Amino acid sequence: MLRLTRLRLTDFRSWAALEARFDAPVVAIAGENGAGKTNLLEAISLLGPGRGLRGARMAELGRRVDGVARPWAVAGRFTSPNGVFDIGTGSDPEGASERRAFRLDGQPVRVQAELADRVAAVWLTPQMDRLFQEGAAGRRRFLDRLAWALEPAHARDVAAHDNAMAQRNRLLAEGRAEPRWLAALEDAMARHAVAAAATRRALTLRLNAAMAAAATGGAFPAARMDLLCPIAAALADRPALAVEDALREGLAADRRRDAAAGGAARGAHRADMTLVHLPKDQPAELCSTGEQKALLVSVVLAHAALIAYARGFAPLLLLDEVAAHLDQARREALFAALAALPAQSFLTGTEAEVFRPLAGIAAMFRAADGKLIPEGETGSR
Repeated sequence: MLRLTRLRLTDFRSWAALEARFDAPVVAIAGENGAGKTNLLEAISLLGPGRGLRGARMAELGRRVDGVARPWAVAGRFTSPNGVFDIGTGSDPEGASERRAFRLDGQPVRVQAELADRVAAVWLTPQMDRLFQEGAAGRRRFLDRLAWALEPAHARDVAAHDNAMAQRNRLLAEGRAEPRWLAALEDAMARHAVAAAATRRALTLRLNAAMAAAATGGAFPAARMDLLCPIAAALADRPALAVEDALREGLAADRRRDAAAGGAARGAHRADMTLVHLPKDQPAELCSTGEQKALLVSVVLAHAALIAYARGFAPLLLLDEVAAHLDQARREALFAALAALPAQSFLTGTEAEVFRPLAGIAAMFRAADGKLIPEGETGSR
């Protein structure tokens, strides 16, 4: 099991300083709104690749003193099937760079893919309760986080596609239609879009197989993920190179239209996904809020088991206010499933009583006044 055993925070969000140790596969943190529970989960999420569970900018992460954000740092010690390692991240204390710095076992990390080979995290947050009522971007980010845990190189493909697309958009907006330059950018877009779509498609197929195998008529509904992506659909019938060629030709033909529209009509950024509640044969957007939450839990549980099998370790599960919109039967079923998974889970909630079914299984903490206090203790950390 991949396990976070120690977490240190310095001037991160609401936390001036924290050192916490975790020795259980399930960690439950209770506290009032504003106690910093979500900030803790965000700090953990930043120990892997990407911008964390809030997608925040660097300037938003430092604790503010007299209106000024202080330099911040987050450090974690992990145990894994491959041994013990330390990951640290934070701002440049000298302010010389606005980019987030990373260290792995004390050594600088050049590319975030080095972290993806060691650690992965998947999360559910209250903001995701509206995942199926809002735009496709949020669903695509959720899909990509699942894909990164299965195939770390996926992050590079998505970033390379988006970078090439941004450059192409800028050239078209400026009226600088140098054919060779645009062709090179469209070639990069096509190659990375097809690679990203292939990874998303592979994840969807494997995840659906895992969810079908796990469907036992229990508290969480059987679900199917549907990937809505013309590129992925084309890959089902045609070789990748042929799909690349078609996309490259389509981008070249769309230059005038894309210049007028201010963005590309084709590419990896046009993908979307939905979940289907199989017992009702109903898409998630037509389900109740509680049913949508249950569908997302079904996905996360199956995904953790899938990644554990595929990579030798399951991702960390960061479940913020996960009990919200779940009835008592589903809460207890979730806790039982988490206890059985080969994954470490971090749960938050406003009421400690919600976590009582985890007594003897989870490490219980209370967040208050900038401290994380183990249940039963009155001291500070």
